[in-house]
This record gives sequence, structure tokens and C-alpha cells, in this order.
Amino acid sequence: MVESIDGAAVDALGDERLDWRFKAIPASADGMSVADVRADPLPLDAFGTPLLTLDAGALDHNIAAMAAWTRDAGVDLAPHGKTTMAPALWRRQLDAGAWGITLANLPQLRVARAFGVRRLILANTLVDPAGLAWLGAQLDTDPGFAFLSWVDSVRTVELMDEALRAARVTRPVDVCVELGGPHGRTGVRDDAEARTIAGAVRRAPTLRLAGTGGYEGAFAHDASGESRAAVDAYLRRVADLHRVLDYETDEPVVTAGGSAYFDQVVEVLGPLPGRTVLRSGAYVIHDDGFYRGISPFARGTSGARLRSAMHGWARVVSRPEPALALVDAGKRDVPYDEGMPEPQLVRGKGAAPLEGASVTAVNDQHGFLRDAAVEVGDVVRFGLSHPCTAFDKWTLIPVVDDADAESPRVVDLVRTWF
Repeated sequence: MVESIDGAAVDALGDERLDWRFKAIPASADGMSVADVRADPLPLDAFGTPLLTLDAGALDHNIAAMAAWTRDAGVDLAPHGKTTMAPALWRRQLDAGAWGITLANLPQLRVARAFGVRRLILANTLVDPAGLAWLGAQLDTDPGFAFLSWVDSVRTVELMDEALRAARVTRPVDVCVELGGPHGRTGVRDDAEARTIAGAVRRAPTLRLAGTGGYEGAFAHDASGESRAAVDAYLRRVADLHRVLDYETDEPVVTAGGSAYFDQVVEVLGPLPGRTVLRSGAYVIHDDGFYRGISPFARGTSGARLRSAMHGWARVVSRPEPALALVDAGKRDVPYDEGMPEPQLVRGKGAAPLEGASVTAVNDQHGFLRDAAVEVGDVVRFGLSHPCTAFDKWTLIPVVDDADAESPRVVDLVRTWF
């Protein structure tokens, strides 16, 4: 059986030496390796603040829950790797049954190929000549490498064909016609034009028409009836297009599915001929904010509930006013684009929640914590919203055995590349 990712390359991450290059690492761990920490876990108290941690049990639960759900639904999963940019987590997703890994741009593709990922979806359009030459070389030198990307205009087709011809690429690049909609993101707006683009692909010898793609999350941002109806209407357009295109493969792909409406994607696209591929990525980490409220699992429409696998930790460094505390985590440490960090508890002072407390603002290196019963020196655990903009701030992330324990231990470290 051919590995879906280079296991030896992922295993070699255990040799990484810990030092000042990684802001999560305390000086007391300098010189140790990741493998040393796995063999002899460190107390979380040994790590300074600010800090982002992952919860081992929640990771296990989320990966298994989504793998089971997609298997039962009869669809494939190519999780969006941009969420974590962590090959060690990609391997766990692939080992659990994921069909491939989705990425968003050329630098991310290069990370994935450095770790030998065998099947990749680029949920984007690649028209950069140098990038296409690199991609062509990857395809030509590795017969086992499978790749799929988007086109949404005849001009895109022309540019890709021109660059691939110039690079003398011999294997055709598989592409999906991407369908968009008014006020959405990328994707051709007009259904008739989508068919014209498909015809252009079929005439380009360097490309192969392999499917239909889209992204329903561009048309809604909450779980209201109106938003779900907009998603449903868009997905039905994708389904209609998929049915009429003349593909150049026996098993065309139809792909959509962020982490908010994948239940609707399966309902509408699942019965279509070919292979239905979800690209949900945030599920592996989930959160205590946006996805907690909008995930189909959270809404009770599909499957078991997911658990947030990430937490922020910050120390109170100032109490300049009776109702205001400043903590040492800010925009460079924790996500804030989909909601402020949520104060949960004070480490070492039991599991009693910080009722009524809130973070009202973040600066580069400080968070404004209000109405919290805390003292200077206290370490506060925060629930976070949006894993994509949490991970990109950390290159090495400690994994704890149990974030709810009185004395969590760091049992692993996850390397990221952003």
C-alpha cells in the first residue's frame, strides 16, 4: 500500500531541537527534542505565556467523529490543510480515511509536497507561470501524485495552457470549473459561461476537465434560515452544472464544503454521479466561538458534537483599574477576527468559570480583560474562535494531555509552516 504522506518525513519532525526559534518554548527546554518531550512529558507550568495549546483528547475525538460521519454519508473528505499547516495533523487525518488534502496557494502546496502528500486539491486558481512549471515537474516526476485545481474563466484556461506548454509538461493538469455567485468570492457567475469554460478546457491539451467545484461558505455567515436557504440555492446550481458538463474522466469530482454547512453539501451533492468531496478543515481543531455555533454538529443536525482542541493562556500583568486587567496575549498570539478570546478559568484555582468576564479589545501584545476576579500573576485560560488565525501565529504548538486538568502535561509538540 502506497502511503498518502511520507511517514518518514513526518516522523523526522520528532528530531526537531527546541530553542529560542519557537516562542512557545521555555528556556528550560532548550536542547531537548520533540521526541524527548513525548518520552518524558513536561508540566504546562514550565511553559511561559502567552501560549497556545492543543488538547490531545479533543484532537482524537474530532478526527474520529468527522471520519465516521463522512464514511456514513458516503462522501470523501479532503480536509483543508490551511487550517493547521501541520503535516503531523494531516497524517492523522489521512490515516483516519481522508481522501486527500486541500490547500489554498502555491507555498502551501510546496509544504505538502515536501512531506510527500500524494493527493492534493488546490481550492484556488494557479496562473503563475513559475508555479505551473513547478507543478508540472511534480506531476511528470511522480506518477503517483494526483492534483486538482480550479478554473473560472476562459482567460484562466488560456494562461494555464500557455505556461504548461512553455514548461513542456507532459501530464495534463486536472481542473474543476468553479461556480461562484453574486457577491461571492471567486468562481464564474454565469452558468452558461461555465459551460463555455468547460469547452475551453477540453480544447486545451495540457488540461483535463475533471469536475465541478465551489464554496458555499461565501454566501452565508450564520445558521439562520435565510442563510441556509442561500447556501441550498447555490449548491443546487453547482449540482445542475455538474450534471451537464462533458468530463474527460470516468469519475468526475464535485467538491464543496467548508466547516459550516457540510450537511447541506452532502444532502445536495452527495447523490450526484462521480465522487463527492468535502473540503471541511476547521473540524480537526473546532473552537469556542464561530464554529461552536455554526457547525452542523453543534446545531444538532448531524453527528456527534465536536470539542474545541485549542486554548490560549495568558498571564495578568497589570490591574490599573478596579474592573480592568491587562494580560500578555494580543493580536500576535491569539485570533480575534471571528470574536474575542473567551475567559474560561484561572489555572491552578479550580475549574470555576470566570463568570461575567470578557475580553473587550486586543493590542499587538496585550488583551483587555474586564470584570474578572483575577490578580497580577494569575494565568487565565481562554477559549478561542477561528483556528485558521490561531495556528498561523505559532510555529511549534504544545499538545497537552488534558486542558481541564489541574496540572496539564505537555505530551507532544506540533510543527506548523505558514
